[in-house]
Amino acid sequence: MATEDLPAAAAAPTEAMDTSSGVAVLDRAFAILNSFGPTDDKLTLTELSRRTGLYKSTVLRLLGALEHGGFVRKLDDGQYAVGHQPLRLAALYQRSFQVGPVIEPLLQQISRDIGETASFYVRQGDFRLVLYRVEPSRSVRVSIRVGEEFAIDKGASGKVLLAFTEDQDPRWSEVRSQLWAVSYGERDPETASVSVPVFGATGELVGALTLSGPKGRFDAPEVVTAALINLLANAKRATVALGGNGARYDATIAVTGKDGFVISRS
Repeated sequence: MATEDLPAAAAAPTEAMDTSSGVAVLDRAFAILNSFGPTDDKLTLTELSRRTGLYKSTVLRLLGALEHGGFVRKLDDGQYAVGHQPLRLAALYQRSFQVGPVIEPLLQQISRDIGETASFYVRQGDFRLVLYRVEPSRSVRVSIRVGEEFAIDKGASGKVLLAFTEDQDPRWSEVRSQLWAVSYGERDPETASVSVPVFGATGELVGALTLSGPKGRFDAPEVVTAALINLLANAKRATVALGGNGARYDATIAVTGKDGFVISRS
C-alpha cells in the first residue's frame, strides 16, 4: 500500500495491513465495507476515513466504485449505507450450506418451546457466525443478528465449534464426549447460552444449535437441563434430516434426562 494514500495519523501498520490479500485496491474496498458495524445504519465520509485509515479522497474514489456495484449507497444527507448486493450475497452464502430448510423450522420450534433466542452458528476462521436465528416475542431477550460474528473462544457455541473442528485439542475433550457446552457471561456478562453440535452425512460438523437468554433465567439447573434435552433432541432430528447418524445423541439424551443430572458452569 502506498504511503501517500494514508493519512499521517495512520502511517503505522494496522491489523488490516497485516492480513492483506496483496491486492491493495481490494483490501481498501473491503476495509470500507468492514467499517460498517452491526449498529451502523450509515456513516459519514469522515468516519469512514477515520475507521479505514485512508485519505478522504481515496475513500471517496472507492465509494464511487462500490456504489456503482451496488455494495454501497449514498443517502440524501450525504452519508453512506450498505447497498443491496451484500444482502444478495448473504442469501447465496446461506443457501450454499443447504441446511436452511432443516434448521429454520427447528429454531422456530425451539424458541417457542423454551421462550428464548434460538440460533445456528458456523465457524469462520477465528469467529463464529450467526447463520440463522429466531427470537422470542418476550420483551427481555438476547438479540443477535444474522451475519453477526463473535470471537470463537467465548460462548457455548464457540466451544462446540472448536471441539468438533479441532478434534485433537484436549481442552475440548469433555465437550466432544458429552455433546454439549454451556456458557455463563463469557461474551456478555448478562447472557447465558447452551449449545449442541449438528452433524452431516459423513459425520462432519455442520454447525452449533444454540439457545441463549438472560443469565438470570438460566440460573436454575432444571431450566438448563430442559433446554439441553430440547436442543439435543432437535440436533438429532437435524442430523438425521441431513443424512447423519442420529444415534450418537441417544446416550447423551438419556444421561441428561436422568434425575440428579448436574451441569457444570465451567
